[in-house]
Parts: sequence; structure tokens; C-alpha cells
Amino acid sequence: MLRTHTCGELNDKSIGKTATLCGWVGARRDHGNLIFIDIRDGYGLTQVVFNPKFSEDLHKKSEELRSEFVIRVSGKVERRPSGTQNPKLPTGQIEVAAESLEILNKALTTPFEIADDAAVTEESRLKYRYLDLRRGSMQANLRLRHKVCKSARDYFDERNFVEVETPILTKSTPEGARDYLVPSRVNPGMFYALPQSPQLFKQILMVSSFDRYFQIAKCFRDEDLRADRQPEFTQFDIEMSFVTEDDIYDISEGLMKKLFKDAIGYDLKTPFPRMKYADSIAKYGCDKPDIRFALELVEITDIVKACQFKIFRDVVNKNGKIIAINAKGCGSYSRSQVDALIEFVKEYGAKGLANFKCDGVRLVSQIDKFFSEEELDSIKKALNACDGDMIFIVADKKRTAYDAMSNLRKHLGKKLALIDEKVFQFLWITDFPLLQYSDEDKRWVSEHHPFTSVHPDDLGILEKGEELDKVRARSYDLVINGAEIGSGSIRIHDGKMQELIFKIIGIDEGEAKLRFGFLLDAFKYGAPPHGGVAFGLDRLMTLFVGCDSIRDVIAFPKTQKAFCPMTSAPSAVDEKQLNELSIKIKT
Repeated sequence: MLRTHTCGELNDKSIGKTATLCGWVGARRDHGNLIFIDIRDGYGLTQVVFNPKFSEDLHKKSEELRSEFVIRVSGKVERRPSGTQNPKLPTGQIEVAAESLEILNKALTTPFEIADDAAVTEESRLKYRYLDLRRGSMQANLRLRHKVCKSARDYFDERNFVEVETPILTKSTPEGARDYLVPSRVNPGMFYALPQSPQLFKQILMVSSFDRYFQIAKCFRDEDLRADRQPEFTQFDIEMSFVTEDDIYDISEGLMKKLFKDAIGYDLKTPFPRMKYADSIAKYGCDKPDIRFALELVEITDIVKACQFKIFRDVVNKNGKIIAINAKGCGSYSRSQVDALIEFVKEYGAKGLANFKCDGVRLVSQIDKFFSEEELDSIKKALNACDGDMIFIVADKKRTAYDAMSNLRKHLGKKLALIDEKVFQFLWITDFPLLQYSDEDKRWVSEHHPFTSVHPDDLGILEKGEELDKVRARSYDLVINGAEIGSGSIRIHDGKMQELIFKIIGIDEGEAKLRFGFLLDAFKYGAPPHGGVAFGLDRLMTLFVGCDSIRDVIAFPKTQKAFCPMTSAPSAVDEKQLNELSIKIKT
């Protein structure tokens, strides 16, 4: 080794020893005859002092040093003079009195300072990611990610899971997000797909009698990106045979408990609460509610269905929903504050936002004349409104009304400081719909994916083929503080049931054989009952480090346009490569 210690290792117990350090030059301070530098590596930094009394030549050589030069320095570990110690650093009690210096590599002036508090645009951070990763916070993020992965592997290993790597080049089976396609040179006109998940392979592993599988899996989806999305992402992928939902919950909760304890020292209480999908929509307007605060939604459609307010009546006649929320203590809101909230819900498709102030014992509003005293009193009771509260109401199509009010609820939760940011609140959402009707495709599609088992109580409805919107799935999501962190289901293990689901969602026998024939064939040889779940590692990491974007916990992420500024990928390829792949670019 070129070094005897890392730059974060030396302390007061090292005083008197001779140490050799390698790293990058950080801050440089010239104090007259004495020159101080901070030498930094991935483990920390150490102060080095160059004294001309020890060596004039060495002192002159130290004057050549500039930020980010890579150096090797040796010297005796000494205690820092009184008053110059830094208790914030593990190495803050000592310094190294340099006796030798070797410049291993020089560096250009960096486009930004290598410091956590430096003001740097995300574009620059991604373009010069190798510099961004030198910053202490990014070093800590990726080292913590390693620790979390190791913790997960230990957890699964202790419970007899087998880690199996599934293929990256696989068959395109589009159902949901778009696949990334990879052309085959040796099979012209044919394509592989990068996996959106290891779903089919892990089910086949269950058929193969690997009854406890896990993988830290890379997944790929060609979809529009947001702060919490990337074209490639990583998940903890789990599948088990001969299990029920409770077994999946138990394994998952144990994993979360261990990861949160190992990563950030946070003690989770298990078991996690559970809530049915229908209740989640009714109370919170979404299937991933933040339950750290109350502020629940209340449907008042039946209360106001006969009112004289035309907008409400028209919505009721079109089978829409009228949803209200009680903003406690907001009765003093000004007109401009209310107008801002009206504009806010319009961003989510709502046409407007009615409001009623609770003034003493009655509700008052610009539209209160369209409601009877009985109707106003019923609204007040339904919302449990008290003097000084403000009731906000959206009347619209069901999906729009709930979406707008769900987002208004979250907005008010932050605005009114109702959320304890130090708390992690877990929640299982269960009993999702098995199917949803796609107005765009004019057919039923899978809510989760087409390999999800039907709720046994709803099997009769499914077989009749009527009221399919009422059929529930044996699927479940794990939500943390309003963010979906994991999703899974008990799978279909019977070939005939799988074929029925394919038929319902518009995949005929020929297409099913073409796209999923290998899975259906495997089922013919004895598939056990099985189920699984997958957790987004990148999203978990944002919770552990307290950041908003998963780009801060991924070594080399893409932008929101799926572009890598550092490598300029994706990029054009030359004509020879295209010809080898039998591909022609349309212009």
C-alpha cells in the first residue's frame, strides 16, 4: 500500500507515530512561514503542516500544491496547538508534520468547489459527477447505500433465501410501461428487452422449487421521469412459495425494521397498520396516503345532492363526487390566500374550490344562499367543523375530485405544519382493484400486473365477466410517509386462471402463447402457490439520507430527460454499427 492510514483514521492515540497519507488537496492556508493543507480521501481529512525549519526544499515543494492535486505525504503525528483543535472532526485533535511529499498527479482548476455547502447547479453536478462524488455528503450517501445492501443480504441469508441473478437481456412482454429494446446482431430484425422487473423469472424460480428467492435487481422502464424516477433503478426483489399475504408482510416488516435500525438507528414498531384501498381513497383521496397527520377527506355528495347550487347538482347528476376537507383554524384566511388554493387545485384538473367559513355555530359563504339550514348544518357536522375552521369543497368527476383534494390535503398539511418530519409512518394498502377500464384502449387492463391473483371472495364476479370494476386483487403496497416504497401480490399459479385473465384484458390465446408461452408451459409442470414483493432501494435511500431526489443516492444518474451529461448518453452510433444490426434511422 502507498499509505499507512486513511485520511479519516488518525486521532490523539496516533500521536508520536509516523504516518503516510494519500489523497486530494483540499483547503490550503499560508500562515507566514507555515503552510497548512487539508488532505482528503473518501474516509475524511487530515491537516498537514509544512515547516521550513524542518526542510526548506519540502516547504518550497508544498508551495506548488493546488486544490485537488493528488499527493502522498509522510510525517509524524502531533497534537494540534491549543486553540486550533477542531472537535467536529475525528482527526481534529492532531496534525501531521510533513517530512516528505510526492505529487502523484496534478489537477486543473475544478468547475466548482469540492464542498457540501458549495452552490452548484444540478447540471454541473451531473456533468462532472466524478468531482461531485468527492463531496462528503455524496461519499456518505453511497457508502450508506452499500451498508443498506449488505444489511439486506444478511437478513435474507439468515432466513434461507437464495440470491439468484435473472437475465438483463430478455423477451419483450409489454404490459404497462414501455420496454427498452436491444437489437440482436445475430438475429436480424429481432430484439431483446431490458427487464422492467424480474417478475416472470422469479415466478419460474418458484416452479423450480427455489421457494425463497431474492435479488438486488436492476430494472429498466422507458417512461417520463420525475424527481423519484429514473430509466434504470434498483429494487430489493423477493418471491416465496407456499405463503399467504401475512407471510409477505412479516418478512417485509422484518426487513424494514432491520434496514432502518442499521442505516439510521431508527426503531420501527411492527406490525405495520393496514388499510383497504377503498378506505384509503375515501379518507385520503389516493392509494399512498401520508398518515402522519389527520385532515381526512369527507364525501358530502348525498348531503348536497338536492341543494340549489347548480354546479353541485350537475356533478351529482353526472355521477361525480363532492369531496370536502376541514382546514382547522383557517377561517381567518384572506381572499388572496383562498384564491391561491383555488389555483392550486386547478393544477390537478379541478374546475374550482368552494369554501365555507365556520362562524360561530353556522357556515357562511358567498354561496350559502343556495343551501338550506339543514344542509349547512349537516355539512358542518360531517366535517366536525368548529368556530374558526374553513371547509373547502371540490365537485367534479370522481378521479379528479379525489386527486385534487388529496393534493390539497398534502399541501395544507405542510402549510399548517401538521407533519412531524422526524417520524416514519408505515402503512400497508390492501385489496386493490384487480382491473381498471382504459378509456384510451377501450378495454380492461391490470391494475397491478396480469399475474396477480384474484381475491377469493370475488372469483364468482370475475368468472361471470360482469361488474369487473368490483373485483379485488390479492395485491398490496407498502407506503412510507405518503410515498410508495414497495409493491407486490399473491400470484396466479394456475394456468387456466392465468389464461382467463389474459382473455379479459384482451390477450387472446395466440398472443398469450407468443408473449408468455414459457410461463404457461412452466405452470403445466406443477407451480406452487406463491407471492412476492419488491422495494425501491433508491426511494428507501432518499428517506435514509433525507433528500428529495433519488439522483442524490445513485452514483451515475440520468436527468429528467433520461440523459447522462457526463457521458453524453444516449448518443448517435456510426453507420457500420447500424448496418450490422440491420437498422435504418428514419429521418
